[in-house]
Amino acid sequence: MPVTSEQAKTARGAGALSSADRLKLYRFLRLARECDNAILRLYRQGKIVGGAYTGYGNEATAVGSAYALEPQDYLLPMHRDLGAHLVRGQSLRHIFLQQLARGESLTGGRDGTGHYADPGLKIYGNVSHLAAMIPVAVGMALASRMKKENAVVLNYIGDGGCNVGEFHEGLNMAAVMRLPLILIIENNQFAYSTPNSRQFFCQKLSDRALGYGIPGVTIDGTDVAKVYETTRAAVDRARSGEGPTLIESITMRMHGHSAADDASYVPKEMLEQWKKKDPLEKLERMLLSERILTEAKRDEFAVSIAAEIEEAVTYALEAPYPAPDDALEGVYAP
Repeated sequence: MPVTSEQAKTARGAGALSSADRLKLYRFLRLARECDNAILRLYRQGKIVGGAYTGYGNEATAVGSAYALEPQDYLLPMHRDLGAHLVRGQSLRHIFLQQLARGESLTGGRDGTGHYADPGLKIYGNVSHLAAMIPVAVGMALASRMKKENAVVLNYIGDGGCNVGEFHEGLNMAAVMRLPLILIIENNQFAYSTPNSRQFFCQKLSDRALGYGIPGVTIDGTDVAKVYETTRAAVDRARSGEGPTLIESITMRMHGHSAADDASYVPKEMLEQWKKKDPLEKLERMLLSERILTEAKRDEFAVSIAAEIEEAVTYALEAPYPAPDDALEGVYAP
């Protein structure tokens, strides 16, 4: 579902989200969840080789933030931000071609995760050294301003990744130069197996913004409307030349670091508490109670999403792997 000019206009409007917007957000949340389920199935069937990562529990952060962008803006997502890819218009075929490392994928079959770029959609995916993307995002924000694109750069980092040097260096430069950067910390409680209590001593990671002289805010990352509204305010601020914003989104990583990780180090009581805050179920209950979503419409979404994913998975599975000689292409600059 590409980002249309109508959607972009809605996303940057001054008013609250309309009922139509909220239904779109619900569908994106559900689409992201079902894509992740499909990725897990393919991994367990031995059809995905290497790492398989899900955004289960993080969907509202990815979807709500990306929905606040306009077409000229740049997105630098992490491995749990599949929902952001979908909001920006990435096709399901491309997503599953990438996951299955097929020759038609955006990386030509050289990678099977979110390590890809799609310049047409202004998506520049992560590298495994996640914090290294922050200086890249800062550089993109500077270049975009020099080119007078009137664009904003949205980047994400985890609670673990915000404790390394690139976080400080990048955010400090963005603040000093008042660059149009928004950095979202996805605080999902664990950096691989390390809990927050072993990572930092401050109560809120957003408090770090004070040291850079920029706004910092902590929000409920399971509330897609709150994520959208907060990000939209930061987008408007950045676009008006007021500089960067740091947003801490409180979520929970409901699966292990990857599909190979059973997350046995996470207390079961903690998982049970966070299950009650499931972002998809939370929005669904709210929309049903407000009669914006009906049970018939919910079932219609389920059927259409399942069919779209099945078509994309089938297409990707039938697509050829890259030719062996292709491994020698793109290694060195011409």
